[in-house]
Amino acid sequence: MRLSHQLAAAVLVGASLSGCAIPLPQAPDDSDQELLQEPATEAATPSGETQPLQRGIASWYGLPFHGRRTANGERFDMNALTAAHPTLPFGTRVKVRSLVNGREVTVRINDRGPYAAGRIIDLSHAAARAIGLLSRGTKAVSLTVVDSGG
Repeated sequence: MRLSHQLAAAVLVGASLSGCAIPLPQAPDDSDQELLQEPATEAATPSGETQPLQRGIASWYGLPFHGRRTANGERFDMNALTAAHPTLPFGTRVKVRSLVNGREVTVRINDRGPYAAGRIIDLSHAAARAIGLLSRGTKAVSLTVVDSGG
């Protein structure tokens, strides 16, 4: 096995053991990219339903951060339905919908992030599992505010 293949295998094993979404060198999924071409803004439809606030790429974090303090002072629980967002107020409840498989989960914002370029939200391990994100590491999603938390 060539050294580059051994290194790639080591990164994959390390990523799967750490429980953390590590960006791996791969070509972007074309199906995700076409879903993200136009940014979404929140607006009410005539039926009163709220449209997505934001569309983009979600990632997840887990075991290496379990028990550490989040930006709002709580201890991170990878089994809780929480998430990190760069700007939404702490306590905001957000519906995260996979644009790939349609699965949804509602999370509470309790941390800041993600810090990887091009990502809009970091989900806890439990939230990522709920929408089928664990194996991929990243997935195209839409975010809709359910409750402003204040």
